[in-house]
Amino acid sequence: MWTSMNERPSKGMSCNAVEIAVAAGRGVTTRWSAWFVFVSLLLLPTLAAADAVTDWNQIAELVAPRFGGPQQQSRVQAIVQLAVHDALNAIDSRYARYTNIGLASAGASPDAAIAAAARQALSGLLTTVPDSPAKSAAIAAIENAYATSVGPGPYDVATQAGIDVGNAAATAILTLRVADGSDTPNLPYVLLPGPGVYQATPNPEFPAVITPSFAGWAHVTPFVLRHSAQFEVEPGAIFELSGTAYSQAYNEVKQVGDARIRGALPDSEESDIARFWPGGGSNWNLTTREIVAGLGLDRWQHARLFALLNIALADALIANQTWKYTYHFWRPVTAIRWTDDGNPDTKTDPVWRPFLVTPPYPDFPCALPSAAGAATEVLREFFGTDRVPFTRTFMAPAVPLPPPMAPLPAKLIARSFASLSAAAADAINARVYAGIHFREGCEAGVRQGTQIGRFVLRQSLKPAKR
Repeated sequence: MWTSMNERPSKGMSCNAVEIAVAAGRGVTTRWSAWFVFVSLLLLPTLAAADAVTDWNQIAELVAPRFGGPQQQSRVQAIVQLAVHDALNAIDSRYARYTNIGLASAGASPDAAIAAAARQALSGLLTTVPDSPAKSAAIAAIENAYATSVGPGPYDVATQAGIDVGNAAATAILTLRVADGSDTPNLPYVLLPGPGVYQATPNPEFPAVITPSFAGWAHVTPFVLRHSAQFEVEPGAIFELSGTAYSQAYNEVKQVGDARIRGALPDSEESDIARFWPGGGSNWNLTTREIVAGLGLDRWQHARLFALLNIALADALIANQTWKYTYHFWRPVTAIRWTDDGNPDTKTDPVWRPFLVTPPYPDFPCALPSAAGAATEVLREFFGTDRVPFTRTFMAPAVPLPPPMAPLPAKLIARSFASLSAAAADAINARVYAGIHFREGCEAGVRQGTQIGRFVLRQSLKPAKR
């Protein structure tokens, strides 16, 4: 990467984008002038691969759903990206390693190290997944990518040295995560129904009742946080069911998150926002790959950024479940169908249904906004500015609606953001418009995620002293 304003930016790279790239590389926190990076899922097939780090980040993203929900996927991504980061920094120690592997042999191939680290980490994690056609397809994808990266062998000295250090890095992080609590993601849920108490969400129009899940994730060992309750989430004002804060939050989500209202306004911005974030806007690895495309960051910088991003996401979701199952606050669908919560300003609706399916855990704080807060803060700290505009385009799946309304068909939705904070605010709105969260819990989630993202970046993988 060029490091002087007298040098010429690479083709297709704006001066402001170059300034941000330099700031990221040097750890500069100066607020740079506004810059623009246009990212679009539609254009992804036409983008040239940046390097092996981003290539393998995408492969890990495609494999991660084999492990379960967002919680398990975040753990997998953090492990893979740490293996890649440590393998590269065993070749050239630009940033502090997470594990205690030694240095690579002289001349080791960085690309071989990246491929071996990612392959070994993913393959090792897949040994715990039950056999299925999906698992077989994932293994085949990993092996095909590896063969493309390093070839069939025999290998020259540099390639073999890279493979060796990549395997060592993956083994080291996999060993650290043995018995980290992730093998018991769910615990029995025994709280009896009552006003304000979370329960299995009554979604009779959906295929099944949504059973409380992921209480055990609160006991997973964090990657960087000292413990999962390190950043306290204070009780919400909405916990007082007779109060004004609760009645306002109740009536907001009852109105804007109603499936009948959203279904009658399928092309409204509120409906688009609700549909965009699950699986689309919430994919921070894809967003980050598109943000960094063309910035000129090298493999070490990419490896550090993606490791920090995924550590923060993993720790945010661990902490999120800790506080969800501390407060056990009910979801809107339970609250709005409840016969009488004692508040005269919250009128029940026994047939009310949220626009989107309610996730299987308590309301407060919200998980997707927690992840958004963590991701946006890592990016903000890494680039030294909140002004990181981006556009994402996502094919949102079809949405079932209450009879006699017809389902909404799949729809291509694009969202543009002038800043990272604007994206986080949009994620808050999305969960309210979806009818699955009260606003205060989403705001609390972003605050906690932001604290976690900042802590992760400032405490781990620091630039090495030369």
